[in-house]
Amino acid sequence: MVGRLLAVLVALPFLAGGVTAAVSADRGEVVLTFADPAVVESSGLVALDDLVVTVNDSGDSGRVFAVGPEGRTVGVTTFAESPTDVEALAPVATDSADEVWVGDIGDNAAARSSISVTRVPVTRGDRSGEYPTFELVYADGPRDAETLLVDPTTGRLHVVSKEIFGGTLYSAPQRLSADRPNVLEPVADALAVATDGAFWPDGRHLVVRGYGRAVVYEWPSMTAVADLDLPDQDQGEGIAVTADGRVLVSTEGQFTDVLEVPLPREVRQAVAPERPTSGADRGRPASAPAPVVEEPRALPLPLWLLLGGGAGVVVLLGLVAWAVRRR
Repeated sequence: MVGRLLAVLVALPFLAGGVTAAVSADRGEVVLTFADPAVVESSGLVALDDLVVTVNDSGDSGRVFAVGPEGRTVGVTTFAESPTDVEALAPVATDSADEVWVGDIGDNAAARSSISVTRVPVTRGDRSGEYPTFELVYADGPRDAETLLVDPTTGRLHVVSKEIFGGTLYSAPQRLSADRPNVLEPVADALAVATDGAFWPDGRHLVVRGYGRAVVYEWPSMTAVADLDLPDQDQGEGIAVTADGRVLVSTEGQFTDVLEVPLPREVRQAVAPERPTSGADRGRPASAPAPVVEEPRALPLPLWLLLGGGAGVVVLLGLVAWAVRRR
């Protein structure tokens, strides 16, 4: 009985995601190690050109860290003295490559009347100031969340709730108002216990992570296309997709590593940018793979021999039956 129960518990996360393929990851390649002792709870992660941007979990002042390739902090932007519960980052979908959205969206008790996002500049060097902040409210009541997403093709913000039995993806209005709360509308189911997420640069896919696994979805259908096992981390709460489609993850803790998650071939093929149609590709969808023609499988024996042998057996049995009746 106990064994069956354990098997069900192990299977539940996979059943909840409705995933079509499961793949595993090894330790992952170390991209950099945070050298700044002030980075103690990396909870959000964004890749901007040659920088990695992160933010501490609740309890820190409102500041964003820009980290160079060697792991050293090269810039800090302070945007608030005492935010409520900062949990997420997302890139701003504009031609400007030096801004991020900071999500003050954590709500463990699901009791906040509203949450907020702030558009913060991130560059080398330190700065501080008051930056545009927008209030958000859920259409169906307060939710805890740690995942902030921005569609790179439209700039629209999305939040994924952090819930044990399955999260929900919520969409903000296309244009945010600074004068009144912006309503987050539920639009799709998502991974349970989600801790972060990110879009691929072309906006056709996104990934949502939890503590031990991540799910890659098509967008906007939110059809799950792959299930990724993530490298072991103490408390993994950050994920980012680089401009060239690599997936990076971070974890809470001091002097922790940012790892690149190895993507299996089928995942790389699924998220690869669409090819422009030309020549022989005309008439076929740009994203469709070339048709695969399977070689016919060789039978252990020639088909005519198998059929002939079967017919012979039938005839032989008939003769035996006739002889028995003659007796």
